[in-house]
Amino acid sequence: MIEKFAALDFETANWQPTSVCSVGIVLVNRGNIEDRFYSLIHPVPDFYSRRNTEIHGLTREDTEDAPAFPTVWREIAPLVEGVPLVAHNSMFDEGCLKAVFALYEMPYPAYRFYCTCRLARKLFKGLENYRLPTVSAHCGFDLTTHHHALADAQAAAVVMQEILKQCPDL
Repeated sequence: MIEKFAALDFETANWQPTSVCSVGIVLVNRGNIEDRFYSLIHPVPDFYSRRNTEIHGLTREDTEDAPAFPTVWREIAPLVEGVPLVAHNSMFDEGCLKAVFALYEMPYPAYRFYCTCRLARKLFKGLENYRLPTVSAHCGFDLTTHHHALADAQAAAVVMQEILKQCPDL
């Protein structure tokens, strides 16, 4: 049974997986939120596509003076050490994480990811769709600031808690 996990969400500046521009982490321990972390990140490559800015509202000016990924991850690493990572559409977030680790030639730890989107499709039958706002609303969480990394991480944390109630042996 998973007692402790870290929900993770990245936003990107453009279509490159290395272009993470913000990260949100919500650490859950035995059903309680133990910690939260949010940071802007200076993206690489350092440009914003119009589409991405329309999605999350971040611009180059927002992250111009933000720290690089390795600096931010040094703060995050102790929070997520030894716990599984959870993300809604984990292929995206895990892909970004692996890409920036490779970009900065950082050794990638063997993080274990769980995808709340995939698990929700199996457990929550009959939803209109399986986008994060829909699934989190089904679980009792009102995601009013979708595509803010911390809000999305919190929504994923709530969804995972509901999944664990239904599948405690996960």
